[in-house]
Amino acid sequence: MYSAILATALTGLSIVNAQAPGAPLPVPGVTGRLGDAEIVDDNVPGVTYTAFLPNRTTSNLRGFVAGTSNANGTGVNFAISVSGFPDESLGPFMYHIHDQPVPANGNCSATLAHLDPYIRGEVPPCDPTHPETCQSGDLSGKHGNVSGDPFNTAYLDLYLSTHQGPASFFGNRSIVFHTRNATRLNCANFTLTSGNGTGANNGNTPAGNGTVTGSNPVPSPFTGGAAVTFVSAGAIVAGLAALML
Repeated sequence: MYSAILATALTGLSIVNAQAPGAPLPVPGVTGRLGDAEIVDDNVPGVTYTAFLPNRTTSNLRGFVAGTSNANGTGVNFAISVSGFPDESLGPFMYHIHDQPVPANGNCSATLAHLDPYIRGEVPPCDPTHPETCQSGDLSGKHGNVSGDPFNTAYLDLYLSTHQGPASFFGNRSIVFHTRNATRLNCANFTLTSGNGTGANNGNTPAGNGTVTGSNPVPSPFTGGAAVTFVSAGAIVAGLAALML
């Protein structure tokens, strides 16, 4: 059933890049203090990390974000299927990979800032025509804000890693969805759901049997700032299992 939903997301492309009213516009050429993001070309094919948004009394948001290493080892194919967004007046809704995982108490504020290994910062906004100059974790900045409810989209991101070691590795981090004013709606940790996420591609062909191996150490906290507000989005709705039916 999971693979069927993943396939639906891969074919349900709906990518936009709306800016919040009154927000500053992207500035071409803005890059990080450590330079532009490098294309990741040594991912082991077939490695998937998935974040399933949990049931919360404070949010109706349910669904998943899955990142699978590209067949040629370059970049990560993301498939996203999420529904239950609050009133559209709170949008556009955005989502990012955050530097830290969600702790056991589910506090989305503890995920800290966006994944930003090149120290680019959030201002000015990401210019999607130059994704190498954006924060590595700024998925909606590079590929478009949430464009509907339900939201189903898929795309290739060239600047993230599925193997441990590089700062661009996202498998031990989290995904956070939030409103226009950065209020955090729901969040979830990425976990290894397919393949071997412990090493880079050394030229060997992976077994491809879906075996999950390896563990994900907790990353050292990034000291950059980010809004940390968390808000109620409604009453409890059907769990993620119901979404998968």
